[in-house]
Amino acid sequence: MSSPRPDTRNAAGHHAPGVDGDGASNEFLTFALGEEEYGVDILKVQEIRGYDAVTRLPDAPEYIKGVINLRGVIVPVIDMRLKFRLAADYNPLTVMIVLNVADRVVGIVVDRVSDVVRLAGEQIREVPELGAAIDRQFLTGIGTLDERMLILLDIERLMTSSEMGLVSEALAA
Repeated sequence: MSSPRPDTRNAAGHHAPGVDGDGASNEFLTFALGEEEYGVDILKVQEIRGYDAVTRLPDAPEYIKGVINLRGVIVPVIDMRLKFRLAADYNPLTVMIVLNVADRVVGIVVDRVSDVVRLAGEQIREVPELGAAIDRQFLTGIGTLDERMLILLDIERLMTSSEMGLVSEALAA
């Protein structure tokens, strides 16, 4: 007789982030911002490319670097390092992750891409109460993988937040 699976539901009765109803694991693309490792749902990732020059949008916040033309699609580019108030050093290793979120294509600039990891439900913990610079509403959890700690981003919620809505407003003008 198999042992029962651990309950992956949070206090609200929803399954833990990154875990489907049967407790199956999910895959995350991991990347670095400064000294920390982050993860986004691999299903949101369209491609990974080197950082190229962008066309700057007037009056955009500093973290919205501008737009690029990606095979005929105008793609807004957000520097996640600036968004999270980190130092941004542009060098040959700087990477852009092109994401598909909320039926939009958007690019995020990160220091480097690490790998793709699979996390089971028991490897994803709730985000603790912290006075951190990053708003907890944009985090789905903390992933633990051996000695690694991954900050798992709710990239869809972040990219569709009202402050990021400035990107779509600028493009619509």
